[in-house]
Amino acid sequence: MTETDAIRLFKCLSDKSRLQILKSLAIEDMYVERLAERLGITAPTVSFHLKKLADAGAVVSYKSQYYTMYSLKKDIFETSILEILQEKSDEAEIQARRDAEYRQKVIDVFFEYGKLKAIPAQRKKERIILEVIAQAFEYDRIYSEREVNIVIADFHDDFCTIRRDMIGEHLLDRDAKGYWRVKP
Repeated sequence: MTETDAIRLFKCLSDKSRLQILKSLAIEDMYVERLAERLGITAPTVSFHLKKLADAGAVVSYKSQYYTMYSLKKDIFETSILEILQEKSDEAEIQARRDAEYRQKVIDVFFEYGKLKAIPAQRKKERIILEVIAQAFEYDRIYSEREVNIVIADFHDDFCTIRRDMIGEHLLDRDAKGYWRVKP
């Protein structure tokens, strides 16, 4: 289900009359006049709502003798909300570009000539700064505490705070053997 289809369906589901129509169709297939009688609303109103539901892909119609019957399209409701959320967004590229621009802006503000001017107070910004510093460490290599301090000191004098925060953000890990860069 595309993002546009999901929006159209959710808009349809936000109306009480449409929800009642769907509940009735979940029990059995019905025609307009039967739905109107059951729900206590006029047939033209039911037809209007059925048109919206059909456009959203929630119901389908078919001919039975001289009636147009409506039935619930059950497969559309078997899609979980999590599946819809995990579907690639139409705006994913725009969001990725905005994220990259924001990241670069933070880096430009806090770094000058490769040195960290100050440790950001905001956690989101600090995470970006720590990721930049983490790039100075190789994967699959064990560093001694002294080596870690030397690498971090190239960026900022407060290597203890930065080392602790990098471990807290799971960019570095440690044990009795030493420190290493955590793979994403």
